[in-house]
Formats: sequence, C-alpha cells, structure tokens
Amino acid sequence: MATNASLDLDIQDGAGDSYIINNNSYVSAKEVYGGYRCADRGLLLPFISEYTWPEEVRALLYLVGLLYCFLGVAIIADIFMGSIEKITSKTRKVYLTSEKEDEPEVIEVRIWSDAVANLTLMALGSSAPEILLSIIEVIGNGFNSGELGPGTIVGSAAFNLFVISAVCVISIPEGETRRIKDIKVFAVTAVFSIVAYLWLLIMLVSVSVNEVEVWEAVVTFLLFPSLVILAWLAEKNFCGVPNKTDTSKQIELGNFQPGETDKFLKERQYFRDGRLDRDGLVAFIKEVKNYPGLTDEDAAVLAASKLVESQSHSRMWYRVGAVRSMTGGRKTQPQLSYKLKEVYSAMNEHPEAPTVGEVPKVMPHKNAIIDFHAATAAVMENIGKFPVAICRSGKLDSRVSIRVETIDGTATEGQDYIPINEVITFESGETEKIIEVEIINDNQWEPDEEFFLKLSLLVDSEKRKGVQLGRISIMEITILNDDEPGMVMFQKRGFLVKESIGNAVIPVVRKNGADGEITVKWRTIDKSAVSGRDFEGGEGILIFKHTEIEQNIEIPIIDDMTPEKDEHFEIELYNPEGGAKLGQISRTAVTITNDDDFNNVLSNMMMMTNANLDALQVHHDTYVSQIKDALNVNGGDIENATGMDYVLHFLTFGWKIIFSLVPPPSILGGWLCFFVSLGAIGVLTAIIGDLASIFGCLVGLEDSVTAITFVALGTSLPDTFASKTAAVQEKFADNAVGNVTGSNSVNVFLGLGLPWLIASIYHAVKGTPFVVKAGSLGFSVGLFTGLCVVTIGLLMCRRVFGVFGKAELGGPTIPKYISGFAMICLWLIYVLCASFQAYGHFGKVK
Repeated sequence: MATNASLDLDIQDGAGDSYIINNNSYVSAKEVYGGYRCADRGLLLPFISEYTWPEEVRALLYLVGLLYCFLGVAIIADIFMGSIEKITSKTRKVYLTSEKEDEPEVIEVRIWSDAVANLTLMALGSSAPEILLSIIEVIGNGFNSGELGPGTIVGSAAFNLFVISAVCVISIPEGETRRIKDIKVFAVTAVFSIVAYLWLLIMLVSVSVNEVEVWEAVVTFLLFPSLVILAWLAEKNFCGVPNKTDTSKQIELGNFQPGETDKFLKERQYFRDGRLDRDGLVAFIKEVKNYPGLTDEDAAVLAASKLVESQSHSRMWYRVGAVRSMTGGRKTQPQLSYKLKEVYSAMNEHPEAPTVGEVPKVMPHKNAIIDFHAATAAVMENIGKFPVAICRSGKLDSRVSIRVETIDGTATEGQDYIPINEVITFESGETEKIIEVEIINDNQWEPDEEFFLKLSLLVDSEKRKGVQLGRISIMEITILNDDEPGMVMFQKRGFLVKESIGNAVIPVVRKNGADGEITVKWRTIDKSAVSGRDFEGGEGILIFKHTEIEQNIEIPIIDDMTPEKDEHFEIELYNPEGGAKLGQISRTAVTITNDDDFNNVLSNMMMMTNANLDALQVHHDTYVSQIKDALNVNGGDIENATGMDYVLHFLTFGWKIIFSLVPPPSILGGWLCFFVSLGAIGVLTAIIGDLASIFGCLVGLEDSVTAITFVALGTSLPDTFASKTAAVQEKFADNAVGNVTGSNSVNVFLGLGLPWLIASIYHAVKGTPFVVKAGSLGFSVGLFTGLCVVTIGLLMCRRVFGVFGKAELGGPTIPKYISGFAMICLWLIYVLCASFQAYGHFGKVK
C-alpha cells in the first residue's frame, strides 16, 4: 500500500473537520452534513445539507417555514376538530308532554356532557399541537426533558389567559355584556388551572429539585381525570345548593334547567334546538315573505342562517370557523348578500330572541312616489280641456321632477287629442299636480277611442335620485259620448284568489257616464272566511273623480300556510253619492283557495334549506366533498369569496390537497379520522419543533424564549379569532373565556404529565433520574401563576362590581378598555421577565 510519503502528499489539519492537502482545502462528509452551526438541533431537520447557505438566508427560510407550518397545523386541526364534532354530536331522543295528547314533544339532546366534551376531546383538539410537541421532544431527546415543549405549554397558557381574555373583553359591542353561565364549572377549571401550575412549581423547586419522580408524574397525570369528574359534578349541580327537583331521577336535557323547558317550548322560535322541521319552516317563510323581492333561494339561505343561529355552538365550532377564515376555506356560517343582511338584521332586532315583533311594513321613506290618482278615465269628445291629477306620496321634503307624455291607442294624436310631453316638478311638501289634457272635437261619428298618459323618470341620473314611479304609472283615457254621472258596480259576481296572493285587488267600475265626482261606500261581510283570521276586512269609501271610470278595493289576504278548505267572504257596495246609482252587481264574493303547489313549494324549501345546512357542516361526509372543498376557494362558494380568500387559498393550497386525503369523519363514527389526523398533527408538530429550535439557534434565542413567543403565538392564534367570534355572537361568555382555564389545565396534565410519566418510568427502569432543570421553566411557571391569580381576580371583580357592568366581558367603555389594557400589560410583563431571566438578567434559577 502506498504511503503519504511515497505519494508525496502534504497533509495538514484545518478548521473543524477540514484538511489541507498540498495547499488545497477539503471538508469531510461529517462536517458538510452535520458540522455547521445549529445542524444538530432538529429531530427531523435539516433534510439536506445547508453547509454553504448563508446564516441570514437560513434564518429567513426557517421563519417562513415555521409560519407556513402553523397554517398547515391549523388546517389539519380543522379536520381533527371535524372528527371530534362527529364523535360528540351523537344524540338521543327525549319525549316530553305537550298540549296534543297523541303528539308528544320530541327533543334531541347530546349524549356527551358539555363539560366532559370541552375538557377531553375538544381540549385535546385545540391543544393537540402543544401537547404533541412536548411528547415528541421528550421522546426525540432520548427520554430527556427539553425546553421547547414545556415552554410552549406555559407560554401558550399565558397568551390564552391574558391576551385572549383581553380581546374578548374589548370586542363586545358598545353597551352589551357577556357573563359566564356555568360559573361553577368555571370555578372548578379556574382553581385547577392555578393548582396545576402551583403543583408544577412545587415539583421543580421543592419536592424533588430538578428531578421528576414517577409518583410526581402519576399525580400530575391523574389530576386530569380528577378535573373532568369535578367539572361534570359541578355541571350537574351535585356541588353547592341542591335543586328543588331530584336531578338523580330527572332526564338530562342538556342546556335546559328545571322549570325552563315549558318556557322554551312556548317561546317564538322557528327552529327549536337548531333542528329543521316543517312547522318551523312554515312559520319562518311566513315572516320572510313580508319582505318584497325575496326569492325562494333567498328564503332558504335566511332559513339556514336562522338554523345556524338557533343551534348551540361549542368553542370547537368557532375555532374551525376561525381557521377557515384564515385559510380561505368554506365558512361555517352562510354568506349573505347586502340585501339579505338588511332583512336578516331587521328580523333579529331583539337581542333575546331569534325573531320578535312584527315585520316592518315596506314604507317609501327614502324616495318620493309619483303616480296617477286613477288608472282610467272617460271623457266626452266635446269636453275640450279636462284636468288629470298626478299624486306624490312617500318622502316629501325634496324637490323632484317627473316626465309625463301621451301614447297613441285607437285615438291618434293631432286628430283626437293634443299630444303632451312635458316635465312636471313637485316642490318640497307638494303632494299633487294637475295637468290639462285637451280633446279635439270633430263632426264625424266615431266609436269610443282610447289613448294613454305615461309617467317616466328623467334621463339625468342626478334628477332620478330620490324619486320612483308608483303602481299607476300609465293611465288610460277613453273618449266617449256620455255626460251622465253613471252607475257603480263590480265587474264580476265572484273572484277567486290564492291564499298566497298577498292583496286581493277587486275592481269597481263606473258605467253609463263619467261626469262629475262621485263616491260609494264598501264593506266586507264574513262568511266561511273570517276577518282577522283569513283576511283583513273592514270598510271604506271609493272616490271617482270627474272622468274616472275604475277604482280598486284592496283586501289583504292572510296566508297561514296550512292546508285547508276553500273559504270565502263578500264585499258590498252601498250609499253612492254625487248622483251615481248602484249597478246590477253591488255585491261580490271573494273565494280564498289553498295553493295547489303548497306542498311542492314547501318540499323545495326544505330541500334548499337542507342543502345550505349541509354546506355549512364542520365535517365532510365523503372524500368527494372533502377534495372539492380543498380545490376551490371558499369551499366552492366563489360568489361570496373575497380577494383575501383567494390569497389565503393560494398560500394554503398545498396543505389542503395533502390533508384532503385524510379519511372523512363519516367513516367509523369519526374515530378513524380522529387518529389519522392526530398522527398528521404529530408529524407536523415534530417539524414545527425543529423549525422553531433551529430558527431560535440561528438568531440567538434561547429555546425557552422561542417557545413563549413564536411557538406559543403560532399555536394560539386560531383560538384568539375563535374566542373573539364567540364573544360577539354568543349570549354568554363560556365559549369565549370560560374554557380558557380548562384548556390551560389540560395542557399541563396531558402536555407535561403524559410525557413526564413515560420518561420517568423509562429512567426508573434504567435506574437513572429523570432530570428536569427548574431554570427558566421554574421562573416562568412561578411568574405565570402569580399573574394568573391577578387575571382571574380581575375577571371576578368585573362580574361582581357594577362599574364593569357586572359581567366578565363588555360593559361600560372606559372600564372595558382599562381591563383589556391591564391584561395585555400582564402578558407583556410575563414575556419580558421570562426572557430577561432566560438570559441571566435576573440571575439563573438553579
């Protein structure tokens, strides 16, 4: 074998694992793939060698990758939440007595208790990234503790309690408040959230300093089922003042409290407990149809909105909605057009009920309404000039103009009448204008002829503002040879109208003369149809001005949208004045017939409403719908997609396609989707841990500082938007801040208790101690525990004292903003102090 001397090689050691051979530098494979700065900080990363990359570029790429992975974990968490919603949405039917002996009231109630669901599956869903990060870090470090996982647990808890609570307090609309409803459950979770971190502090700095023993890990983990059991007992009111009724012998009715059931069933709610039923849809459509210009499709969208509003929502539902808004996905609430938003707002003016009070009548409060006084008139050929009235109603405080012109019928302009084409101006407050129409008299015999007067808006767009045409914008004028006042009568002896017509228009005609002004009275007469139940009857006076030959009686028909037999009422003319007489038909019958297509219309409405509801489900039933949602912006609802939706959809498109391959929650009751998505969150969390650790190393941040800032904010941002939405939309504060303390407790019991239990058992078997250095973690936990007590105390003060509105959220403006600012300051104090201590400014905690 040749030697270095025989080959004449000059080999010298260089920096690190590099060598200089004959003045040429060479780097070993070990140096290229693992010897550069921060290369050994990740469990999975880096995938390729970054030896030649500038550190500034590496830091930027790792930051971008970290943020992008936060979006990815939010999307897979969305799917994970869908599986949890499927699992916890199982219900059972409860039968209640009702007024109808043979038709009991049926209510579907959830099998899962709210407290149990919130503290188990839902808490796991919202905190899965933090919990899995801690578990993966311990296992990846050879069952030794790290700083990133525990730091993220505490940092996320601080952000949730301080920042999210502040956002929720401030975001409540002016003059409104939100109180925590299940205060006993909140008290249990709040106490446990303090106990959890106190116990953590005692373990680290008192009982077994810088070491976690098996029994300590077991106690930490067992606090989790203890919390769930006590919260469930508090929810069922086993603690404190007992109920007057024996709850042990009473069927559980979910959110219903004893004595509230009858009240709930009698309230005016269209969709009871958020379920679509025929009677509720009928009642809802009756109200919607009071608004003009709404199609059946619009009514179906509004019904879906009402159903979503009527349902009780969990914190998970709001979190899924927040994630989809952040990623340009399908929204969990119907997207209403501007017009439908106005209608929906009008239908929800009362804050305590889905719909209360009468629907506001359509009033022309914005525009001046211009039309003719009558639709027809008849004049003698030798009349010469005669007046025609143009009326103005609606808004009267402006100056408006309208064009009036003549149109030929059988009568011809220039031969039978003088044409008109002029602009009529109404001054402010003026309600009537008179124009003169001139008839040309000739000596030749002619049959009766007619021509028309037409109203139209001006061409100038500025002059069209604030004015609109009324119902009678065209008037027919008949030229005849008759100078008698005439007779008044109905056109027919009977009229047939549909129940859904709205207003029945019954014409009254004037025959055998049209000279002078006459009046005739009318009244309705109940028959099988009854006024107030089937129609709005009464009495009135019809006025025929000179030359007018037809007027209409309008009778509102009440549509109760219930199948029934045909019914009728009568209208009678009586007491004519002005020289007129009653004609042969002075009484007519109006028959109200049930709509033939009633059932078809209702069935179509049910189908469209159900289709809208299906599109709003948190989870998908098939792979096809799941992949379709992933491919399309806003879940396919392109019409309501915004520019930001397109941008966010583009940024998250890759994640959506990958995670659309996760089995949908409809398979195996959601459990398959639960475990597959949990595994995907675990893989992605491992990558996030590597990205955060390497990024912190490159920019000189300690892992504990990276954990309480970048990682904690990234994992908690969806919860922030979810809590804000819940605070604004819910009547109570439970889903906004009530679950924060429970989630923080679960983070410790599962996120630290579970991995520490595994690691402590591993080390106990090997006969070595499981070392967990107090250091920055002990200081961070102690600081957070003290500030946590202050924040919970502030929330309780807000609940008790009137200066805050006696509610945890909202209230008077100045105290509200002071409270929010104080909580933000507490978070800043926590972050700054924990960071200073990590760099030794407060001294190292041993």
